[in-house]
Amino acid sequence: MSESSASGAPPAVSVVVPVRNEAGNIAPLVTEIATALGKGPSFEIVYVNDGSTDRTESELTLLMASRPWLRQVKHESSCGQSAAVSTGVLHARAAVVVTLDGDGQNDPAFIPALLNELAAGAPRVGLIAGQRVGRQATGFKKLQSRIANAVRGAVLRDGTRDTGCGLKAFRRDVFLALPFFDGLHRFLPALVRREGYDIGYVDVVDRPRRAGTSNYGMWDRLWVGILDLIGVWWLIRRRRNLPRVLEVKRNAD
Repeated sequence: MSESSASGAPPAVSVVVPVRNEAGNIAPLVTEIATALGKGPSFEIVYVNDGSTDRTESELTLLMASRPWLRQVKHESSCGQSAAVSTGVLHARAAVVVTLDGDGQNDPAFIPALLNELAAGAPRVGLIAGQRVGRQATGFKKLQSRIANAVRGAVLRDGTRDTGCGLKAFRRDVFLALPFFDGLHRFLPALVRREGYDIGYVDVVDRPRRAGTSNYGMWDRLWVGILDLIGVWWLIRRRRNLPRVLEVKRNAD
């Protein structure tokens, strides 16, 4: 395995997993991520414990004892998925970051495909986004997502049919240059395009949740995030290229 110890050189890839009350899903998902990346670049897995009140912290602590590439950072109270993703990226040690949801619905087997697409498109491509097929959700949630994605696409014209998929690969420096706000993770394609980068896509299979119930998502739907949508539209329209600056040298004589 090409695992990277937390005490050694920085890994090539940081996998960021935001979680809140996902104790039953942690061990299987950690194993799947390690298996998916075991023959690839060096990696670390950074779990962001977003104010969990179940056994999430103890489950992660137990696994960390035998896995030097597994890390846990935590929020004292729940701050939401966007804040958890941002915390994970800030604490990531690699130049390339992969994110996925902690409920097990995102299949880690697709991580190498995202990384390959990101590398193939460098430096022009700043983000590779997973696009879910075979959604494992209720009819109501599917309807919500279709409406939200359709309206978002019509307003932002970001070319993304499924912005809610947690599986994404991107350059850490590109992400850190983006403005932070609650709901940021659902607008990444539009914001990365705003910075002048291209976006790539990989179809990924959606899986049913293994255990527990959804802790994120409902409050990010269109009718709650309408102000964020307007704000992102404004940011895109106000984007201006910075001037190219050259220093004028003094005469040598």
